[in-house]
Amino acid sequence: MDKQQAKESADLKSDFQLRVEFVESIDAISPETWDRLMDDSNPFNNHAYLAALERSGCVCLRTGWKPLHLVVYQLTDIVAVMPLYIKNHSYGEYIFDWAWAEAYERHQIPYYPKLVSAIPFTPVTGMRIGIEQTLEQKLVWEVINKALQTQLIEDGFSSWHCLFLPVSQLNNMSQPVEGGDACLTRLSTQFHWHNRDYNDFDGFLMSLTSRKRKDINKERAKLAPHELSFEFVEARDTTAAMWHGFYACYRQTYAKRSGHAGYLNLAFFESIASTMPDNVLLLLVRDTLGQVIASALYFKSKTHLYGRYWGSLVDINGLHFEACYYQGIDYCITQKLQVFDAGVQGEHKVARGFEPIATYSTHEITHPEFRSAIESFTFQEADNIKTYMQQLTSKLPYRKVAD
Repeated sequence: MDKQQAKESADLKSDFQLRVEFVESIDAISPETWDRLMDDSNPFNNHAYLAALERSGCVCLRTGWKPLHLVVYQLTDIVAVMPLYIKNHSYGEYIFDWAWAEAYERHQIPYYPKLVSAIPFTPVTGMRIGIEQTLEQKLVWEVINKALQTQLIEDGFSSWHCLFLPVSQLNNMSQPVEGGDACLTRLSTQFHWHNRDYNDFDGFLMSLTSRKRKDINKERAKLAPHELSFEFVEARDTTAAMWHGFYACYRQTYAKRSGHAGYLNLAFFESIASTMPDNVLLLLVRDTLGQVIASALYFKSKTHLYGRYWGSLVDINGLHFEACYYQGIDYCITQKLQVFDAGVQGEHKVARGFEPIATYSTHEITHPEFRSAIESFTFQEADNIKTYMQQLTSKLPYRKVAD
């Protein structure tokens, strides 16, 4: 940038009269303002979702997620927002940087605290910065970046991480800003199912190779002797007893798999049922006596279904696949939703029609030597992930020709 361009840029920023503040609660920002700026079909960006996390105590200093949301003002008007948290660990992020933290520790350099822009416990791609559309996005981003750089230095944070952001916002963050370097970009992958205008579940099955179709039918048939019933219930139609039942399933399964009762409490689940009635679904699995023996929590937008949590009070082979994958696929077909995001990881999803897709995060590392090392790591990791995605894509079960 030449001197004239730099002056013009500075003049524009001055004309904007922007200032950045950090607030310690989502409730410091009105729901109307937050949701208008974070205009995203993704329900997890809703003020109601973030408020439920904070008000229930799931997100707070005690749990290692201290809110420090970024707010940009133009005079007295809020014109940009960003979810932001001070983290003293890396749990609940799903972009794994434990190895980075261990490397820092080996060199007796603190990795925590760090700053994280993400939706806690929610590995779903969505907007991470909401900016007033009438403003120059790139210039507002430069103001935000400068404020974050100052925060990193003054408060001694090792790094700032922006997780699961869309490509549209990745482009801004991966570009160098005036007087600094671009954030490092990290590639990851998830598995999503895409609705290709299927009329019903059988229509989906007919799009698969005969062998994979038979495998799924055989897997589902194993549940038949148990005579289970499956029911999706909209949040507005749920009862307190249903949420208590879901929570019992959730806690038991989490404890069995992870040794703790889960990141989220009953107060959180009851809150979203009340404040997000258009976005929340419960899947109830009942036995022949009508007792709920398993349950799964789903979210939905106008285009997407998101499978988030599940649990079971009994061990039944294949029940997880039915409750978390096949019931979700069937719901998408019935409701004409385009994409089913059933959660992170799970290479086993590929055989069931879920396709590998790329996800992105950005990382600002303040320590120059570690930044260089981490940058090299992300380049190599990206190459490996691209190869991995290509290999899995070749294993998708869809028919290429009539079989």
